[in-house]
Formats: sequence, C-alpha cells, structure tokens
Amino acid sequence: MNVFRRKSVTQLQAEALTDTRLKRALGATNLTALGIGAIIGTGIFVLTGTVAAQNAGPAVILSFVLAGVASIFAALCYSEFASLVPMAGSAYTYGYATLGELFAWIIGWDLVLEYALGAVTVSIGWSGYVVSFLRDIGIHIPAQLSAARGTLITLADGTQVTTIFNLPAVIIIAIVTLLLVIGIRESATVNNVIVFVKVAVVLLFIVGAAHAVNPANWHPFIPPSTGTRGHFGWSGVMQGAGIVFFAYIGFDAVSTAAQEAKNPQRDMPISIIGSLLVCTVLYIAVSAVATGIVPYLQLDVPDPIAVAADHAGVGWMASLIKLGAIAGLSSVILVMLLGQARIFFTMADDGLLPKFVSRIHPKFRTPYITTIATGIVVACFAAVFTVREAGSLVSIGTLLAFVIVSIGVLVLRLREPELPRTFKTPAVWFVAPMGALSALALMISLPWLTWERLIYWFAFGIVIYFGYSVYNSKLGPRKIPGETAWSRALKIAGVIWIVFGSLGSILWLARYRTDYIPGPLGIVIGAAGFVLAWSLGALLNLVAQVSDHTHARHLMMETPGES
Repeated sequence: MNVFRRKSVTQLQAEALTDTRLKRALGATNLTALGIGAIIGTGIFVLTGTVAAQNAGPAVILSFVLAGVASIFAALCYSEFASLVPMAGSAYTYGYATLGELFAWIIGWDLVLEYALGAVTVSIGWSGYVVSFLRDIGIHIPAQLSAARGTLITLADGTQVTTIFNLPAVIIIAIVTLLLVIGIRESATVNNVIVFVKVAVVLLFIVGAAHAVNPANWHPFIPPSTGTRGHFGWSGVMQGAGIVFFAYIGFDAVSTAAQEAKNPQRDMPISIIGSLLVCTVLYIAVSAVATGIVPYLQLDVPDPIAVAADHAGVGWMASLIKLGAIAGLSSVILVMLLGQARIFFTMADDGLLPKFVSRIHPKFRTPYITTIATGIVVACFAAVFTVREAGSLVSIGTLLAFVIVSIGVLVLRLREPELPRTFKTPAVWFVAPMGALSALALMISLPWLTWERLIYWFAFGIVIYFGYSVYNSKLGPRKIPGETAWSRALKIAGVIWIVFGSLGSILWLARYRTDYIPGPLGIVIGAAGFVLAWSLGALLNLVAQVSDHTHARHLMMETPGES
C-alpha cells in the first residue's frame, strides 16, 4: 500500500475549475481583510503582555521581528502554492501534491490542531476583554464563569474564588459558528467592518499613547536570564518568538479560502504577502509603545494594551481599545473557524475522513457539518484552557506547517519545473530553506511540554490514518486482495503497538528517565522498549500480510477462470 501516493498538480487545477460546491465570492480586498483579521488579534491584544512579562521583556519587539522574518519566508512559499493550486485545504493540499498522502495527512492533522486551538486561544483573550469592558460600564460577569477552569481570581474585597468555566468564550464561539454556517459572503462582510474598526483602534493607541513612552522602561532591553530556559535572555527572546508566532498564522488561513476566491491566481499572493507586511509593522509598533509605557513585569494580564492606555493617562481611550480588541478578536475567531472547517472539508473530500464531513448546506453552500462540529469542540476547550496552554500548541503546529510547505516548494520545483506559475517565490533556493530552518529554530525554542502534547496528538493521528484513512482514500485501492476483517485488525493493532510503544519510549528517554532510573540502565531500558515496540508491531503486520496472501491464493484456486 503506497502511503506516498500523490495528487498531481494538473489534477488539482482541473478540480479547482470544475468544483462549484463552494461559492467563489471573495476578491483581493476580502482576502486581505481575512488575513489582517486573523493576524491582528491575540498577538497584539494579549500575547504582547504575557511574552514581555514572562519571556523577553522589552525585547518582545525582537521576538515579533524574528517571528515576522520567518513568516515572510514562509509567506512567499505559500503564495506560489496558493496561486498554483487554488483549492481549499492550504498546506494540506500542497503537501498532497508534493510529498504524498502520508505527509498530507500529517500536515492536515496538524492544521486541525492549529486552527481549533487558535480559535480557543483567541476566544479566551476575547473573554478577558469582554469581562473588563462590561465591568467598566457596570455589568459584572460572575467571576466563577469568566476564566479557565481552576483559575484563582481575586475579587474587589480581596477574597479569591476558583473559576468553573469560561462562559463568554463559549458564547462568542457559538455566535461565530452560526455566522459561518449562514454564508462566506456574509462572514467576509462582517469581517471587513471589524478589520476596519480594529486597525483604527491600533493606530489610535500607537499615536495617542506614544507621548507617555518612558525610554527607561526599555532598559535592560534584553533582561538577563534567570537561569531557566526561555525565561529572559536570548533564550527568552527565541521562546517568545515561538509563542508570538501564533499571531502570524493569518496568511495561512487566507490560503484555506482559495476555493472561494474569484481570481485566486492573482489575488492570493497579493492578500497573503500584503496582510503579513501590514501586520508585522503594527505588531512591532504596538509592542514598542506598550513596553515603553508600562514596566514589562506588569503586563502579564489578559488586557495589556488597555492597561498601557490607562498608564498613559488616556483613560478615555482604554474603553475604546477594549471595544476594538473585542471586535478584533472576534474576526480572528471567525477566520480560524473558517480555516478549520475548510481543512476538514478537503480531507473528507479526499476520503481521509468520513464522507458526511464534507457535506455542503443546500441553501448556504457552506460545509455546515464541519463548521458546527468544530464550533462545539472549540467551545468545550475554550471553557477550560488558559491562553498560554493553547497558544504554544498553535505556534508549534503552525511552524511545522511552514517547514513542510517550504520544503514542498523546492520538491515541486525539481519534480515539475515546467508548470506555469503565475507567482514564483523569488530566490527560492535561499528563501525556501531559510523558511524551513527559521521555523524549525522557533519550534526548538518552544517548551518541552508543548512538544510532548504535539507528539500525543500525532500519535493519535497516525493511528486514525492507518486504521481508517489509508483504506478509504480516493487514491487507494478499495479492496486489498485476500484481506479479511481479522487481518486488517491485526495490521491496525500493529500500528497502535508501534506508535504508542515508540511514544512511551521517547517520553521515557526525554523526560522520565532522569527522575527514576538515571544513567546507562535507563537509556538501555528506553532503547529496549523502542526495539520491542517495533518488533512486535512488525510481527503483527507480517502475520496479517501472510494471512492476506494465503487467503488470496485460496480465492484464486476456487475461481481459476478469474485473474
């Protein structure tokens, strides 16, 4: 069974021309607004403060610069693919065309994590600003229903309460999900209005609060390391870049809407690169002003920009900034959920997920089942997660997508150099490797716990692929000669054994060995577990293959006239 089978680019281009299930209603302005709508949000209104306070200090400016440079390399690669393969699916589709089905599944499963947790993260930040804004106008959300489960909140009288779940985050997910089901044109129109409001608010903050900047707050620009990796110093700047990288996934979300663009060959590169450049400049300016107004250690709050406005003595602006943040974060949630639904739609259309997932609403022409299911799952996680828990996982998922897309551009240039490309990545033999290496460097800088959760996610994904997707792919054989339910169960059991046995061995060697059996013996135990997992998994697969061949021969002997 060939897990590296590919879709040809010409086949994908033909599908893009003939597939009219999704409505092509978005122009360059709509697409650029989608990008800005997704990029300007949590990065400015939430992560600026937490990364400055916990990782980089005033050098959060450098974190945004590093993340922006890595994003620009990746954006150029995305632009070539988006104009070449104008289909929903983003990096998943690009991986299918260049590296094969297994890599496509890996990146699609990764994008599921990226967009779902992206919406989770932003909805949590949205909740913080809504609670603060409503408090300003005399409406108080019960503290027990205003943050991630288990969070301690200090009330005005000094008492502390433990939160149960985040009700405002659940409400905004429900509203946005309903809007996305109604239609892409309506969603884009709402997004355009929101983007105008939040860009105006960001510019107002930069101009109105700049007078209060105290250069003394920028010293030391890079606070000395505390000795803990990622806690200030250069490691803090790098880890901060890995975390705020989450803020740049907006242009990736633009590419998921390629199948709903009127002229994707021209408009996709414009919107991807344009939205990224505009937002990078705004990010750097906002982080410089915020850390220049407020000592960075005081910015570890859900609404750091509003806090900076208060310190700047422009109290009248604080409520306006909160309102702009609420509107801005709403558009990010919209684009994240839109991207998630399109990824599911495309994977189901290829047979890698159940067919009903790709069902289109007869009236609204939107993938309503994936949209509703995504909204329910995201709302559940938004009710109990914190911003940093979700944000770090989104960053590592995005970075992995960028690595694969950057490599995929080079592979396609080598494999099919004659393809007509309306947009070509400039200096591709420099830009693409730098895109992959810079994204990989930021991945390495992220905390081990983030890597561990990513490994768990991919372990489950691999089991689903070999247990379901590989048998139901449109490119695969519908029936393997001689295969029985028993032999298929053995193969799936072998995959599960290999995946989770390897996962246990890796976690033992990387994390738990030093706590329980340090030294050579612990290494030997981990290596032995790895070998045992692969050996037993291979044995189960071998038994299944022998069973298939034997059964196939018996069938041929019973029906000798058939080949």
